[in-house]
Amino acid sequence: MGKRIGYVRVSTVDQNTQRQLDGIKLDKVYTDRASGKDLDRPALAEVLRYVREGDTLVVHSMDRLARNAIDLLRTVEDLTGRGVTIEFIKEGQRYTGERKPEQVLMLQVLAAVAQFERAILKERQREGIAIARAKGLYKGRRHRLSPEQADALRSKHREGTTVVALAKAYGVSRETVYSYLRAA
Repeated sequence: MGKRIGYVRVSTVDQNTQRQLDGIKLDKVYTDRASGKDLDRPALAEVLRYVREGDTLVVHSMDRLARNAIDLLRTVEDLTGRGVTIEFIKEGQRYTGERKPEQVLMLQVLAAVAQFERAILKERQREGIAIARAKGLYKGRRHRLSPEQADALRSKHREGTTVVALAKAYGVSRETVYSYLRAA
C-alpha cells in the first residue's frame, strides 16, 4: 500500500494553508508559498521527486497544482505514468493513469477553466490598477530596501556574495535581489 502525500500551495506568505487539506489523513505534506503561474516551486519539485509508484498525491484543487493548462496536464500525465494516483479534492477527481475518454475530457476542461480564471484575475487586477493610477491612488509597490541597502547589496554582489546569501541576509526573495541588481 502506497503513501498518501499532500501538496498545498498558497500564493503569499500570509495566507493560511490549513484549510486546503484539513481533515484528510496524509502520511506527509509538502507546502509552497508561491504563485502557481509556473512549476518552478521548491516543494512541488520535492514532492514530484518523492512520490513513488503506488502513492497517491492529494491536492485541494487543480489550480493549487498549476494555473496553466499545459503544466497541469503534463504533471498529471507524468505522475500517473509513474503509477502515482492523483486526487483533486474540490473537483472530486481521481486520476490513476487509466485513459478513459471522459476522464481525459474532464481534466482538459477543468485545466482550461483554471487557466481562464487566472487570466481573468490578472485582467481585473490590471484594470483596477489603471483606474487607481488615473485617480492618483496607486503608487506601485513600496521598495523593500532603502537606497543605501540596495547600494550595499549591489556592492556585496560585486564582491562575490551569492544571490541566495544576499536574499537571506536582507530577508527578501532571490527575485527581489535580481530586481535590485538589474536596476543598477
